[in-house]
Amino acid sequence: MKSDVRQVGPLLSTVVEGVDAQPSVLVVLCHGFGAPGTDLVPLAEELGRLKPELKNRVRFVFPQAPMGLEEMGMPGGRAWWWIDMQRLALAAAAGATRDLRSELPEGMVEASDQLLACVEAARAEMPNESKLVMGGFSQGSMVATDVTLRLRKEKQISPELLTVFSGSLLAEERWRSMITYEPKLSVTISHGRIDPVLPFAGAEHLRELFTEFGHDVTFFPFSGGHTIPWEPLEELANRLEKLVTQSTP
Repeated sequence: MKSDVRQVGPLLSTVVEGVDAQPSVLVVLCHGFGAPGTDLVPLAEELGRLKPELKNRVRFVFPQAPMGLEEMGMPGGRAWWWIDMQRLALAAAAGATRDLRSELPEGMVEASDQLLACVEAARAEMPNESKLVMGGFSQGSMVATDVTLRLRKEKQISPELLTVFSGSLLAEERWRSMITYEPKLSVTISHGRIDPVLPFAGAEHLRELFTEFGHDVTFFPFSGGHTIPWEPLEELANRLEKLVTQSTP
C-alpha cells in the first residue's frame, strides 16, 4: 500500500491506499489525545493483511488533530482539544470516576468543524457512490462520533459504520439532539474493563444512548486497558469486506 501525507480540507492527513487503488469505500480514523497524527496509520496495513481485497478498494484517511502539544511537554503530540491528563490520572488513582456525559469540552465544536470539513474534502475525491466509515481511538472516537451525527443531521449523509475504540459518551445533550435522524446507524464500540484513562462506564453509556434510539450496536468489552484489542479490529475488517463486496459492480 502507498502512503501520502497531504492537506485534506483544513487538516494535514495521511492517506493510505493500494498502489493500483480504485477505492469505493472511504475510512476516516482519528487518533487519540497526545498521539502523533500518524498513530493509527499502521491499522491500514493490518486491515489489509486481514482482508487483502481491501487494499485496492478502500482509501484510509488519518487526519492530524489541529492542536500541537509541544508547549505542554509532548513534542509531536496532537490533540483535538485540551485534556488535563494529570487530573484524570489523579482521579483514577483515588478511585474517583469522572462522568463525562454532561461535558461539552472547550474546543470540541471547533475540532468537529475542522474534521467535518476534512471528511467533506475527502469525499469529494471519491466516486459518487462511495461509502463512508468513521471511527477513532479515545478522544478521536469522540470527535468522530460528533461528526458522524452532524453528517446525518446537517448533510443528509449517513456513514455505513461508526467504530469507537476506547471512547466515551460526552456532550449528551448535543448528541441527543442529532441522534434521532434516519437511517439507523451501525456502531461498534470496544472498551477495556480496567481502562485507566476513560472509565468503562462511559462506553456503556454510549452504547445505551445509541441503543435507546434503535441503532445497531455491537459491543466489545475486554479485560484490558486503554488500547485497541484484536476482536473489534477483526470486526472492522469483516465489515469493510462486506462494504467492498456490496460496492463491486
